[in-house]
Amino acid sequence: MPDFQVVVSDPQKGRAYKVEVKGDRGLELIGKKIGDVIDGGVVGLPGYRLRITGGSDKDGFPMRPDLPGAARRRILLTTGPGYRPKEKGIRRRKSVRGKEISTEIFQINVKIEEYGQKPVEELLGGPPS
Repeated sequence: MPDFQVVVSDPQKGRAYKVEVKGDRGLELIGKKIGDVIDGGVVGLPGYRLRITGGSDKDGFPMRPDLPGAARRRILLTTGPGYRPKEKGIRRRKSVRGKEISTEIFQINVKIEEYGQKPVEELLGGPPS
């Protein structure tokens, strides 16, 4: 069973909340891609719509929205995510993940697109991270 840490960003309040998704609820995220809109019920936010914005695998390699599939690859990069050059025009070969969520992914970043009736603080509980 896949376990994920989902970081939910609230653009209205400028806060982020960390939620652990375990077991069968994690299976709903397998196969989704960066840019897909998912139901917030997966992370405990019924009535909300969330857009997947990125993530990283168990070793910390970031996901890239322009790389198809779920495999880790070493590609030549000029910009992020995964590389920030110190000078203009510098390229470097780095390891990154594809845009599809698999069991190798550890953290998934999402942004709230549509809000539900109850506030986020009430549903997720506790102070924001």
